[in-house]
Amino acid sequence: MRQKLFFGGLIVSFALSAIGHFAHWDMTLQFIISAIAVVFVAGFLGKATESVAHYAGQRLGGFLNATFGNAAELIIAIFLVKEGLFDTVKASITGSIIGNLLLVLGLSLLAGGIKFKQQFFNNQLAEHNATLMIMAVIGLFVPAVFVGAEHFTLNKDHFLSITVACILIVSYLLWLVFSMITHKDVLADKEMNADHGEEPAWSKGVSIILLIVATVMVAFVSEWLVHTLDSFSEKFGLSELFVGAFVIAIIGNAAEHSAAVMLAMKNKIGAAIEIAIGSSLQIALFVAPVLILLSTFFGDTMDIIFTPIELTAIGVAVFIAKSVSRDGTTNWYEGFLLLMVYVILGVAFYLV
Repeated sequence: MRQKLFFGGLIVSFALSAIGHFAHWDMTLQFIISAIAVVFVAGFLGKATESVAHYAGQRLGGFLNATFGNAAELIIAIFLVKEGLFDTVKASITGSIIGNLLLVLGLSLLAGGIKFKQQFFNNQLAEHNATLMIMAVIGLFVPAVFVGAEHFTLNKDHFLSITVACILIVSYLLWLVFSMITHKDVLADKEMNADHGEEPAWSKGVSIILLIVATVMVAFVSEWLVHTLDSFSEKFGLSELFVGAFVIAIIGNAAEHSAAVMLAMKNKIGAAIEIAIGSSLQIALFVAPVLILLSTFFGDTMDIIFTPIELTAIGVAVFIAKSVSRDGTTNWYEGFLLLMVYVILGVAFYLV
């Protein structure tokens, strides 16, 4: 019954979003309908990914969930880059990183910690994740400081941005080789390989097809949502920073929200952390650099220079997430602390 209601909501919201876009309905109404449709489609994406994960294994499944969960944000960002809305893109990248590290991880630890007094995951994986998070901060922090202090020309700015982007992409790809191939056994969690007797929602072939269908649906709804952003922001007096960092990020993170929290409540905290932290790392080390490289093909290179506010938010999120996850154990109170930091940042961003 619940599944029927979900798919009913998915079909209705997607259809209304399409009609609203092509019939040129009121922009605010279009935004609301498209935002609801993105949440349903992202949930569909999460279900399809979780089903594929059953056949691929939990570690690879967590990676797939993070990857396809980020598809909504990546596609939204590509359309924003194409429109030249670089400030909104950077704000959405910031929001995605802090949203995953604070909101998704916080909800997962809180929900899992309420059901289980203490949860455990691979300590070595936690240490590597912490190092990678610091690497991401360095990759975003250094260009901002040097360009701001030395007043680089536009050519130097773009050269530095493209160079750092390439380095971050290589670092991320080698991390996948390290964690998925050469040191797979060392970083594996025992509970991440257990399915607890659960049956997948669909067969392997159907799961893959539905994963592709969900990604295509995300692409369409994302374009319709981006089309409404300017009017929505102006009407409600919201800054590009707040819309990008919180509104788009929360909507785009819907798939990770549902999957990570459900896994944590099944005592698969390692898989939940793989989704939350892995998604943030993917955004910082892969998605953001790829957007910079893609922008060059659209004729106007987006730099990697984030504002002091954005860098502060990312640095704070990385610091608290690193502190919480470094010992390989979690509880509900750590999840609560992450959520409180997210609320503090949300209020600060709203007032900008």
